[in-house]
Amino acid sequence: MTEKAASNSLIDSESDAVTECSYIKHEEGGREAWLTVVGSFLVYYSSFGIINSFGFFQDFYQREYLTTAPPSTISIIGTLQLALMNFLSAVSGGICDAHGIKYLYLFSGLGSSIGFLALSFCPPGALWEIVLIQGLFIGITFGFGIQPACTVLAQHFDKKRAMAMGVVGAGSSMGAVCYSLMFAKLHPLVGFAWTMRLTAIKVLLCYSISLWISKARPTDRKIKLGALLDFRGFFDARYAVLALGGCFATFGLWLPGFHIKTYASKVYPSYPISPYLLPLMSGSSIPGSVVGGLLGDRLGRLNVIFPMTLLSGFICLSIWLPAPSISVLALFASLYGFTSGSVTALLPPTVSQILPDDKIGARLGAFYSVMSIATLTGAPIGAAIIGKTPETNEDYRGLIAFSGSALSIGSLVLFAARLLHSRDLRKRW
Repeated sequence: MTEKAASNSLIDSESDAVTECSYIKHEEGGREAWLTVVGSFLVYYSSFGIINSFGFFQDFYQREYLTTAPPSTISIIGTLQLALMNFLSAVSGGICDAHGIKYLYLFSGLGSSIGFLALSFCPPGALWEIVLIQGLFIGITFGFGIQPACTVLAQHFDKKRAMAMGVVGAGSSMGAVCYSLMFAKLHPLVGFAWTMRLTAIKVLLCYSISLWISKARPTDRKIKLGALLDFRGFFDARYAVLALGGCFATFGLWLPGFHIKTYASKVYPSYPISPYLLPLMSGSSIPGSVVGGLLGDRLGRLNVIFPMTLLSGFICLSIWLPAPSISVLALFASLYGFTSGSVTALLPPTVSQILPDDKIGARLGAFYSVMSIATLTGAPIGAAIIGKTPETNEDYRGLIAFSGSALSIGSLVLFAARLLHSRDLRKRW
């Protein structure tokens, strides 16, 4: 090689290095990236946050609106939303990889707003109309917004991905707090119909702002069915075991949020704090999501998620199961909110760290579509355990034991996934 050629090669290498460094710097931060975080936060706030506030609907429908329906049937509305959100992740994530978020956010925002507007016209006792509108239709529209809001972050962040997703995950907790309080305060003043109409306006506003400030980096490739439904990640044992652990954990993860309000109103009806237990749990999830993300980036995402899942199950079995007083129940809500918030926030970056960058949306979506089976069945199983007319804490013992056991088993499977990555627990995984 001549001296001139060597010099040109060196210059090219330096240029490539500078370009790569600039790309990484741009990818890890900057105005565009953090505005996208805010946009994803707003999507989670007005979609996942509403799903997380289903405890209000579970209690309200049981006591006032759908009094003839058993709790297990009512809980299907909430779990159908969660299941569709997860099941459609494979499709929406693949579309986001290829073409960005514009049309996905438009469909999700407009569709869910129309859904809440339609829900406002459902009369009391109209069980199947509510199931179709709130469970099916709104669940589908949410499914095309939540996964892209997560996928687009992976296009901007790598080393700080868990932290960014933790901040966005806090959006779902913040939404659960605000929407739960909004529903509880507005319903007595303006009625259920106008509460849902105001919800439709708020959802549309949040999605509009998110669409304005978020920036995706699509590949602009043609959409093929194989690219959208990419289940080839399951050939990787680490990915498959993570999905199994996530399924076990999901069986019990949502049960406390769905039933804590009804449990408190039945077991401790005279205490004014009872209606605020769900917002307390959701509020505690906010620092849980952020701290979990920070610890995940620093210590390893798998190193943090499996002990947090185990701790969530332990808190159910050791604090909620005996729960001798309303103050202990409030303690449970706070602690469980923190640990479960970490689990929810850490799972997407935990999985995405072993995925190709150009297939994160499709394969992360495939992961959650498999988990939708556990999402759909977990809460109805728990509700069936407590029976149609639960009145005392004894009636809820089976549900609490089921939730805590499922989380504990899930943590052990997640630990097995950690060992598949490396048997050296000191390594950051």
